[in-house]
Amino acid sequence: MHDERFLITGALGCIGAWTVRNLVRDGAPVVVFDLASDPRRLKLIMTAEELAQVTFVAGDITDLAALERALDTHAINRIIHLAALQVPFVRANPPLGARVNVVGTVHVFEAAARRRDRIGSVVYASSAAVYDAADADEAGAVPHGAVGHPTTLYGVFKQANEGTARVYWQDARVPSIGLRPYIVYGPGRDQGMTSGPTRAMFAAAVGKPYHIPYGGRGAYQYADDVARTFIACARAPFQGAEIFNLRGSVATMAEIVGAIEAAAPDARGTITFDDRSLPFPEAYDAAPLERLIGPPPFTPLPQAVADTIALFRECVASGAMAPDAMLA
Repeated sequence: MHDERFLITGALGCIGAWTVRNLVRDGAPVVVFDLASDPRRLKLIMTAEELAQVTFVAGDITDLAALERALDTHAINRIIHLAALQVPFVRANPPLGARVNVVGTVHVFEAAARRRDRIGSVVYASSAAVYDAADADEAGAVPHGAVGHPTTLYGVFKQANEGTARVYWQDARVPSIGLRPYIVYGPGRDQGMTSGPTRAMFAAAVGKPYHIPYGGRGAYQYADDVARTFIACARAPFQGAEIFNLRGSVATMAEIVGAIEAAAPDARGTITFDDRSLPFPEAYDAAPLERLIGPPPFTPLPQAVADTIALFRECVASGAMAPDAMLA
């Protein structure tokens, strides 16, 4: 796979950081394209030697010319598109959210369409937010291919991206795979509506109480597993425009807290949660994705929670994270 040259948009976010780490450890050349400049999430999970192998390009996804320069300067032939503003930031500034999440995605597809001879496909992040809880079947799960009815502008914008992908395949034959993460957790997951469980893991690591602002049952996906799934999709031979749900550990918030307490017994009784459920379905049919890439990466919930807490402890002990870094 020495001929792979990846460009990751939004690579300084949580999933992006894990994607970069896995690619570097695979020996694949990686270009980070991100408007942000703080590599703190990368530093949590990568060594200085690994970081030195990454090429950083400061760029705005709403600037098509800048994106195209990065693709051509570095002869990119694989794109993983993760750049987006999350739910709270879209809610606070909808026009900016539309420019980044919708127009930015159009730019990625347009740039790929102009380079069909070199870029085989686009793999991009959609979201479980394209669905409302009422979109689930009687068992509480969303079937593959179900039409969503998003209740946030973020979900509407992600749904628009899925339509963009479909039309770029129809009109320009740009193959694409969209993935719909739900509650992503693990080191680096420090912002966004569903970051509460990871913040609770950090609190347990530093011996502080924490209240998770929602509860209920949902599909939890470890950030490392999600990143490796994106990479597997980018490497899969594929024609068409398809969107897949992701496998996860379906658990109640009480079970999440139980896993935290098992990994950090001193935290018992200090992690609480709200009764309010998120307005999304509890589970998703991910079987079609397995038919494309084989068994998807999957870390059992107790192990992933324990690994997350252990890494947070190491980072605080080394000074890489402040003791209150995720508690503000």
